[in-house]
Amino acid sequence: MKIFPESALLQLEFDKVKGLLTEYCNTEYARSKAEDLRIHTRREFIELALRQSHEFKSLIQNAQYFPDDHALNLSRELKLLSIPGAVLTEDQFVQLRILAGSMHQIVRWFDKERRIVYPALAKVIEDTYYEKAVVALIDEVLDEAGSVRDNASEELANIRMSLYRKRNELRRVFERILSKLGKSGYVADIEEAFLNGRRVVAIFAEHKRQVKGILHGESDTRRTSFVEPEETIELNNEVFSLENAERREVYRILRDLTAKLSVHAPLLTDWHDVLGEYDFIRAKARLAIEVNGNFPIVHDKAHVHLVQAYHPLLYLYNRKNKKSTIPTNITLDEKNRLLVISGPNAGGKTVSLKTVGLLQLMVQSGLLIPVHPDSELGIFKQLMIHIGDTQSIEFELSTYSSHLKNMKYFMENANGRTLFFIDELGSGSDPNLGGAFAEVILEELVKRHSFGIVTTHYLNLKVMAGKTPGIINGAMAFDEANLQPLYKLIIGKPGSSYTFSIAERIGLEPRLIQRARNLVDEGHFRLDKLLNRTEQDLRTLEQREKELNKMVRENERLKKEMETVINREKHSQQVELLKQQNRVSEDRIAYLKEMERKLKQILFDWRKATDKNEVIKTMHALLFKQKEKQVNEKVKKKFDSKYEQIGGAGDAQTGDKVMMKTNHQVGTVREVRGKKAVVQVGLVPITVALGDLVVVRDKPAPEET
Repeated sequence: MKIFPESALLQLEFDKVKGLLTEYCNTEYARSKAEDLRIHTRREFIELALRQSHEFKSLIQNAQYFPDDHALNLSRELKLLSIPGAVLTEDQFVQLRILAGSMHQIVRWFDKERRIVYPALAKVIEDTYYEKAVVALIDEVLDEAGSVRDNASEELANIRMSLYRKRNELRRVFERILSKLGKSGYVADIEEAFLNGRRVVAIFAEHKRQVKGILHGESDTRRTSFVEPEETIELNNEVFSLENAERREVYRILRDLTAKLSVHAPLLTDWHDVLGEYDFIRAKARLAIEVNGNFPIVHDKAHVHLVQAYHPLLYLYNRKNKKSTIPTNITLDEKNRLLVISGPNAGGKTVSLKTVGLLQLMVQSGLLIPVHPDSELGIFKQLMIHIGDTQSIEFELSTYSSHLKNMKYFMENANGRTLFFIDELGSGSDPNLGGAFAEVILEELVKRHSFGIVTTHYLNLKVMAGKTPGIINGAMAFDEANLQPLYKLIIGKPGSSYTFSIAERIGLEPRLIQRARNLVDEGHFRLDKLLNRTEQDLRTLEQREKELNKMVRENERLKKEMETVINREKHSQQVELLKQQNRVSEDRIAYLKEMERKLKQILFDWRKATDKNEVIKTMHALLFKQKEKQVNEKVKKKFDSKYEQIGGAGDAQTGDKVMMKTNHQVGTVREVRGKKAVVQVGLVPITVALGDLVVVRDKPAPEET
């Protein structure tokens, strides 16, 4: 994208957005891309970058794992790998091993299903592949701790075996000497140490001449001397020689491994770039979550349709200070390409202008933006901006001269793919003359089919916007009653500057305000007053419309709740009815199945039994008990209809009405004899155990309605 002037990105605070993005990057590759963030003009690049950010954002929000755990900065190692004769260290090979492992995890993560769900993220690894030989080469030489294996070569195995034996021999000899010197009282508290790779014994300084050997040094206090005993000198020499041989062999092995891996240097570089690319995409996704960014619809034409758009930096600032941010809705299309915003100072005109410019830059850079997902943005190839005082001491240009110079560039270079922003068009000169030039500039930009936003206080530009095809008015809302800006953009009508209202707010004397009113042209004053009245009436209508919509939504909610309750009640009744029907059917079926089973068993016993009378008794008992059970059930139902239980077994006392559990007959207790009671049932007294009785009473008759 072509930018004018060079400071445009700085004025739109695009550098601050890049700074936020850089903070989320972990790798040098991603930080470099964030610092040099490109602004694309090709739709396929923009949509791919946006979709990648959108897909990674969904991964983070859904708490799904993506294998980008390691932040690797291996540019130096990869450069060394491609230089003939270079040798990488063990730690550097470990980093390359991690790189290969991470790449393997990423390739495995993108199975068939995920490649369909996340096609944009999968495109990053489209032109590369995983080569297991890289890991095999490293694992053949290095162990899990990153040290060269003993069996990396036969020579190294022999050296380390010899070194192991010599160190053990040295340890035994040294311990024997240390024990001997300790008994003599020569050994200091620290006993032993290593100096220059040699094993030495710590001797009190006054006894150092009593120990034969080589003096390697003394402590800072000069009270302790470090002596290598004569008996261990040769062994120390042999260990030292073997250690040097080990280092030389390890170096040779690492040099050979470096040479073998150098064949895969281009592939490893690709892997490093892939991990860096995913880190960059992850940083964009995290920034999107931070600013509540979404994926808008992108068109390959000049178009702006922002729904509930926020300035990302203002959104973060207000959120930090627990303030609300007012969203903006702006549409620029073929019918209305230029928006003229008017309204009071400090009302948000410049913020609205900067919001559109910054969001357009972010989208064309592949960054998700804080807008509603239904927003639509086109692609512009030029972005021009004129904000603030641009006078130049160096070129001896006044504010207005600099303004006209920029406007000259706009009119000469603007086209149908240009998005421009002009703050306070025509300011810095005589209002009448400046206003005239401002009209000419707008007419020329309209003829060139360019898109843009202009802020102004000039009345003639508001009138021009109302009658010129391609230009539309916009106003920043203002609460005249409380004399406070509302920071809300209203499209379709011009706004008042509220000059006199603001003067009243700051406490200017009423007589001075009235004198100023008298000096203003009556027609101009009446038009500004009409704009004030129109805006306040519009705000009142909007408020009433909001209240009405709220009431309608509340009624709809209550209606749905009532329908839900009614449907739930109907459903409950139907379910209960079915349960009762099913319960009767299930009991009947269970009874018939049980009877069938018992009768089959009796028939089976009949065939095998020698004593038929016993089987007949069993059958008689079964049928009799079933009949008895049916009779008892009828008696119980009859009892339940007349009486209700009020006491448990054994609670009966003289005079209580009780029921016998065995046959559900009801009588009155005449006498209690220990654990038994005499119950009068009709005319016959019966002696019954207290445990077989429950206290009952007559059910109250139902009340008549």
